[in-house]
Amino acid sequence: MLTDFVGVIIDGTSYGAMLFVIALGLSITLGLMGFVNLAHTAVAMFGGYFLVSLVNQLAWPFFASVAAVVVAIALASLVLERVIYAPFYRATALDQSLLTFGLMLMAGGIVHYFWGPSQQAVRVPEYLDGRWYLGDLSVSKYRLMLLGTGMALLALLNWGLDSTRLGAMIRASVDNQRIAASMGIPVKRVFMIAFAIGSGLAALGGALGAEVLGLDPAFATRTLVLCLLVVVLGGAGSVNGTFFAAMLLGICDIGSKYYVPEFGAFMIYVLMAAVLLYRPQGLYSLFARRRAA
Repeated sequence: MLTDFVGVIIDGTSYGAMLFVIALGLSITLGLMGFVNLAHTAVAMFGGYFLVSLVNQLAWPFFASVAAVVVAIALASLVLERVIYAPFYRATALDQSLLTFGLMLMAGGIVHYFWGPSQQAVRVPEYLDGRWYLGDLSVSKYRLMLLGTGMALLALLNWGLDSTRLGAMIRASVDNQRIAASMGIPVKRVFMIAFAIGSGLAALGGALGAEVLGLDPAFATRTLVLCLLVVVLGGAGSVNGTFFAAMLLGICDIGSKYYVPEFGAFMIYVLMAAVLLYRPQGLYSLFARRRAA
Protein backbone atom coordinates (compact mmCIF):
# COMPACT_ATOMS: atom_id res chain seq x y z
CA MET A 1 0.00 0.00 0.00
CA LEU A 2 2.84 2.39 0.82
CA THR A 3 4.51 1.58 -2.51
CA ASP A 4 1.29 2.33 -4.35
CA PHE A 5 0.92 5.63 -2.51
CA VAL A 6 4.50 6.70 -3.33
CA GLY A 7 3.91 5.74 -6.96
CA VAL A 8 0.76 7.86 -7.09
CA ILE A 9 2.64 10.84 -5.61
CA ILE A 10 5.46 10.53 -8.13
CA ASP A 11 3.10 10.10 -11.09
CA GLY A 12 0.90 12.92 -9.82
CA THR A 13 3.73 15.39 -9.35
CA SER A 14 5.22 14.56 -12.75
CA TYR A 15 1.81 15.04 -14.35
CA GLY A 16 1.46 18.29 -12.45
CA ALA A 17 4.89 19.43 -13.66
CA MET A 18 3.73 18.93 -17.24
CA LEU A 19 0.57 20.96 -16.56
CA PHE A 20 2.74 23.63 -14.96
CA VAL A 21 4.94 23.98 -18.04
CA ILE A 22 1.92 24.29 -20.36
CA ALA A 23 -0.15 26.56 -18.10
CA LEU A 24 2.75 28.82 -17.12
CA GLY A 25 2.67 30.69 -20.43
CA LEU A 26 -1.06 31.27 -20.03
CA SER A 27 -0.46 32.56 -16.51
CA ILE A 28 2.13 35.01 -17.88
CA THR A 29 -0.05 36.39 -20.68
CA LEU A 30 -3.16 36.52 -18.50
CA GLY A 31 -1.66 37.67 -15.21
CA LEU A 32 1.30 39.80 -16.28
CA MET A 33 -0.03 41.16 -19.58
CA GLY A 34 -3.75 41.14 -18.77
CA PHE A 35 -4.60 39.39 -22.05
CA VAL A 36 -7.11 36.51 -22.23
CA ASN A 37 -5.32 34.15 -24.61
CA LEU A 38 -7.48 31.07 -25.05
CA ALA A 39 -5.36 30.09 -28.06
CA HIS A 40 -2.43 29.39 -25.75
CA THR A 41 -3.02 25.63 -25.82
CA ALA A 42 -3.14 25.75 -29.63
CA VAL A 43 0.50 26.90 -29.49
CA ALA A 44 1.22 23.91 -27.25
CA MET A 45 -0.51 21.66 -29.77
CA PHE A 46 1.67 22.94 -32.61
CA GLY A 47 4.71 22.31 -30.42
CA GLY A 48 3.69 18.68 -30.13
CA TYR A 49 2.98 18.26 -33.84
CA PHE A 50 6.22 19.92 -34.92
CA LEU A 51 8.12 17.66 -32.53
CA VAL A 52 6.46 14.60 -34.06
CA SER A 53 7.45 15.74 -37.55
CA LEU A 54 11.08 16.39 -36.60
CA VAL A 55 11.59 13.23 -34.53
CA ASN A 56 9.47 10.68 -36.41
CA GLN A 57 9.86 11.86 -40.00
CA LEU A 58 13.21 13.66 -40.11
CA ALA A 59 14.89 11.50 -37.42
CA TRP A 60 16.19 14.48 -35.44
CA PRO A 61 17.45 13.85 -31.88
CA PHE A 62 14.68 14.28 -29.32
CA PHE A 63 16.01 17.18 -27.25
CA ALA A 64 17.46 18.96 -30.27
CA SER A 65 13.97 18.79 -31.79
CA VAL A 66 12.41 20.15 -28.60
CA ALA A 67 14.85 23.08 -28.57
CA ALA A 68 14.24 23.81 -32.27
CA VAL A 69 10.46 23.76 -31.77
CA VAL A 70 10.60 26.11 -28.77
CA VAL A 71 12.87 28.63 -30.53
CA ALA A 72 10.91 28.53 -33.80
CA ILE A 73 7.53 29.05 -32.13
CA ALA A 74 8.86 31.78 -29.83
CA LEU A 75 10.22 33.69 -32.84
CA ALA A 76 7.03 33.18 -34.86
CA SER A 77 4.99 34.46 -31.92
CA LEU A 78 6.78 37.83 -32.16
CA VAL A 79 5.11 38.40 -35.53
CA LEU A 80 1.75 37.10 -34.35
CA GLU A 81 1.88 39.34 -31.28
CA ARG A 82 2.35 42.50 -33.36
CA VAL A 83 -0.08 41.58 -36.15
CA ILE A 84 -2.95 39.85 -34.32
CA TYR A 85 -2.71 40.29 -30.55
CA ALA A 86 -1.38 43.83 -30.04
CA PRO A 87 -4.46 45.57 -31.56
CA PHE A 88 -6.61 43.79 -28.95
CA TYR A 89 -4.59 44.65 -25.84
CA ARG A 90 -7.06 47.39 -24.90
CA ALA A 91 -10.12 45.46 -26.05
CA THR A 92 -12.59 43.94 -23.61
CA ALA A 93 -12.04 40.48 -22.17
CA LEU A 94 -14.98 39.24 -24.25
CA ASP A 95 -13.39 40.47 -27.50
CA GLN A 96 -10.08 38.89 -26.55
CA SER A 97 -11.78 35.62 -25.68
CA LEU A 98 -13.71 35.50 -28.96
CA LEU A 99 -10.59 36.27 -30.99
CA THR A 100 -8.36 33.70 -29.33
CA PHE A 101 -11.06 31.02 -29.14
CA GLY A 102 -11.55 31.41 -32.89
CA LEU A 103 -7.81 31.10 -33.41
CA MET A 104 -7.81 27.90 -31.36
CA LEU A 105 -10.57 26.39 -33.52
CA MET A 106 -8.67 27.39 -36.66
CA ALA A 107 -5.55 25.72 -35.29
CA GLY A 108 -7.47 22.48 -34.79
CA GLY A 109 -8.59 22.60 -38.43
CA ILE A 110 -5.03 23.24 -39.62
CA VAL A 111 -3.52 20.25 -37.81
CA HIS A 112 -6.44 18.09 -38.95
CA TYR A 113 -5.69 19.05 -42.57
CA PHE A 114 -1.90 18.54 -42.46
CA TRP A 115 -1.53 15.68 -39.96
CA GLY A 116 -4.92 13.99 -40.15
CA PRO A 117 -7.50 13.13 -37.47
CA SER A 118 -5.68 10.16 -35.92
CA GLN A 119 -3.60 10.37 -32.78
CA GLN A 120 0.12 10.98 -33.24
CA ALA A 121 2.72 9.07 -31.25
CA VAL A 122 6.02 10.64 -30.25
CA ARG A 123 9.12 8.49 -30.62
CA VAL A 124 10.82 8.73 -27.23
CA PRO A 125 14.58 8.02 -27.02
CA GLU A 126 15.59 4.74 -25.44
CA TYR A 127 17.15 6.39 -22.38
CA LEU A 128 13.75 7.93 -21.51
CA ASP A 129 11.68 4.88 -22.37
CA GLY A 130 10.76 2.30 -19.77
CA ARG A 131 10.85 2.47 -15.99
CA TRP A 132 13.29 2.45 -13.11
CA TYR A 133 12.71 -0.20 -10.44
CA LEU A 134 13.48 0.46 -6.79
CA GLY A 135 12.38 -2.69 -5.03
CA ASP A 136 8.61 -2.93 -5.47
CA LEU A 137 8.42 0.67 -6.70
CA SER A 138 8.63 1.40 -10.43
CA VAL A 139 8.95 4.93 -11.80
CA SER A 140 8.61 6.09 -15.39
CA LYS A 141 11.84 7.63 -16.67
CA TYR A 142 9.91 10.03 -18.89
CA ARG A 143 7.74 11.26 -16.02
CA LEU A 144 10.80 11.86 -13.87
CA MET A 145 12.22 13.97 -16.69
CA LEU A 146 8.98 15.98 -16.75
CA LEU A 147 9.20 16.56 -13.00
CA GLY A 148 12.82 17.70 -13.23
CA THR A 149 11.99 20.05 -16.12
CA GLY A 150 9.13 21.63 -14.19
CA MET A 151 11.22 22.25 -11.08
CA ALA A 152 14.09 23.68 -13.14
CA LEU A 153 11.70 26.09 -14.88
CA LEU A 154 10.22 27.12 -11.53
CA ALA A 155 13.67 28.10 -10.22
CA LEU A 156 14.68 29.78 -13.48
CA LEU A 157 11.54 31.92 -13.80
CA ASN A 158 11.59 32.99 -10.15
CA TRP A 159 15.17 34.10 -10.61
CA GLY A 160 14.39 35.81 -13.92
CA LEU A 161 11.41 37.79 -12.63
CA ASP A 162 12.98 38.77 -9.31
CA SER A 163 16.66 39.25 -10.11
CA THR A 164 17.06 40.39 -13.72
CA ARG A 165 16.57 43.69 -15.52
CA LEU A 166 14.03 42.15 -17.89
CA GLY A 167 12.00 40.80 -14.96
CA ALA A 168 11.96 44.25 -13.35
CA MET A 169 10.83 45.85 -16.61
CA ILE A 170 8.05 43.28 -17.02
CA ARG A 171 6.78 43.89 -13.49
CA ALA A 172 6.97 47.67 -13.92
CA SER A 173 5.15 47.56 -17.26
CA VAL A 174 2.39 45.43 -15.76
CA ASP A 175 1.94 47.70 -12.74
CA ASN A 176 1.61 50.91 -14.77
CA GLN A 177 2.38 51.10 -18.47
CA ARG A 178 2.30 54.89 -18.65
CA ILE A 179 4.75 55.45 -15.80
CA ALA A 180 7.01 52.65 -17.06
CA ALA A 181 7.13 54.26 -20.52
CA SER A 182 7.91 57.68 -19.00
CA MET A 183 10.90 56.10 -17.24
CA GLY A 184 12.31 54.90 -20.55
CA ILE A 185 11.09 51.30 -20.45
CA PRO A 186 10.13 50.08 -23.97
CA VAL A 187 6.74 48.70 -22.95
CA LYS A 188 5.82 47.34 -26.39
CA ARG A 189 9.11 45.51 -26.69
CA VAL A 190 8.79 44.15 -23.15
CA PHE A 191 5.33 42.78 -23.92
CA MET A 192 6.63 41.21 -27.14
CA ILE A 193 9.37 39.43 -25.19
CA ALA A 194 6.94 38.32 -22.48
CA PHE A 195 4.55 36.99 -25.12
CA ALA A 196 7.39 35.14 -26.86
CA ILE A 197 8.47 33.59 -23.55
CA GLY A 198 4.90 32.47 -22.87
CA SER A 199 4.57 30.97 -26.35
CA GLY A 200 7.93 29.22 -26.04
CA LEU A 201 6.84 27.71 -22.72
CA ALA A 202 3.60 26.55 -24.32
CA ALA A 203 5.54 24.91 -27.15
CA LEU A 204 7.84 23.23 -24.61
CA GLY A 205 4.88 21.93 -22.61
CA GLY A 206 3.09 20.68 -25.71
CA ALA A 207 6.20 18.98 -27.06
CA LEU A 208 7.01 17.22 -23.78
CA GLY A 209 3.39 16.59 -22.82
CA ALA A 210 2.29 14.99 -26.09
CA GLU A 211 3.54 11.61 -24.88
CA VAL A 212 1.40 11.78 -21.72
CA LEU A 213 -1.71 13.68 -22.86
CA GLY A 214 -1.98 12.24 -26.36
CA LEU A 215 -1.75 14.33 -29.52
CA ASP A 216 -4.73 14.82 -31.84
CA PRO A 217 -6.64 17.80 -33.32
CA ALA A 218 -8.68 18.09 -30.10
CA PHE A 219 -5.54 18.56 -27.98
CA ALA A 220 -5.98 22.33 -27.65
CA THR A 221 -9.60 22.27 -26.49
CA ARG A 222 -9.02 19.31 -24.18
CA THR A 223 -5.95 20.84 -22.53
CA LEU A 224 -7.43 24.35 -22.26
CA VAL A 225 -9.74 23.28 -19.43
CA LEU A 226 -6.84 21.89 -17.41
CA CYS A 227 -4.71 24.99 -17.98
CA LEU A 228 -7.52 27.32 -16.94
CA LEU A 229 -8.03 25.27 -13.79
CA VAL A 230 -4.33 25.58 -12.94
CA VAL A 231 -4.25 29.34 -13.59
CA VAL A 232 -7.46 30.05 -11.68
CA LEU A 233 -6.42 27.88 -8.75
CA GLY A 234 -2.87 29.21 -8.60
CA GLY A 235 -3.62 32.85 -9.35
CA ALA A 236 -2.88 34.46 -12.71
CA GLY A 237 0.63 35.87 -12.92
CA SER A 238 1.98 33.91 -9.94
CA VAL A 239 4.74 31.48 -10.91
CA ASN A 240 4.81 29.80 -7.50
CA GLY A 241 1.02 29.70 -7.28
CA THR A 242 0.80 28.12 -10.73
CA PHE A 243 3.38 25.50 -9.77
CA PHE A 244 1.69 24.40 -6.56
CA ALA A 245 -1.75 24.48 -8.17
CA ALA A 246 -0.48 22.20 -10.93
CA MET A 247 1.03 19.87 -8.32
CA LEU A 248 -2.24 19.71 -6.38
CA LEU A 249 -4.30 19.06 -9.49
CA GLY A 250 -1.87 16.45 -10.76
CA ILE A 251 -1.81 14.49 -7.51
CA CYS A 252 -5.58 14.82 -7.09
CA ASP A 253 -6.26 13.67 -10.65
CA ILE A 254 -3.92 10.66 -10.57
CA GLY A 255 -4.90 9.72 -7.01
CA SER A 256 -8.65 9.89 -7.62
CA LYS A 257 -8.36 7.79 -10.79
CA TYR A 258 -6.33 5.20 -8.86
CA TYR A 259 -8.24 5.02 -5.57
CA VAL A 260 -11.78 6.10 -6.59
CA PRO A 261 -11.96 5.49 -10.37
CA GLU A 262 -15.76 5.74 -10.36
CA PHE A 263 -15.43 9.50 -9.86
CA GLY A 264 -12.96 9.86 -12.75
CA ALA A 265 -11.66 13.39 -13.26
CA PHE A 266 -14.48 14.92 -11.22
CA MET A 267 -12.28 15.29 -8.12
CA ILE A 268 -10.13 18.05 -9.61
CA TYR A 269 -13.21 20.27 -9.84
CA VAL A 270 -14.08 19.48 -6.23
CA LEU A 271 -10.54 20.48 -5.26
CA MET A 272 -10.79 23.74 -7.21
CA ALA A 273 -14.11 24.64 -5.57
CA ALA A 274 -12.78 23.83 -2.09
CA VAL A 275 -9.62 25.91 -2.50
CA LEU A 276 -11.40 28.88 -4.03
CA LEU A 277 -14.03 28.88 -1.28
CA TYR A 278 -11.19 29.24 1.23
CA ARG A 279 -8.86 31.34 -0.97
CA PRO A 280 -10.94 33.23 -3.57
CA GLN A 281 -7.77 34.75 -5.05
CA GLY A 282 -6.18 31.35 -5.45
CA LEU A 283 -2.92 30.12 -3.98
CA TYR A 284 -1.31 33.40 -5.06
CA SER A 285 -2.69 35.03 -1.90
CA LEU A 286 -0.54 32.73 0.25
CA PHE A 287 2.67 33.81 -1.45
CA ALA A 288 1.62 37.48 -1.54
CA ARG A 289 1.06 37.49 2.22
CA ARG A 290 4.38 35.83 2.90
CA ARG A 291 6.21 38.42 0.81
CA ALA A 292 4.34 41.24 2.52
CA ALA A 293 5.28 39.80 5.89
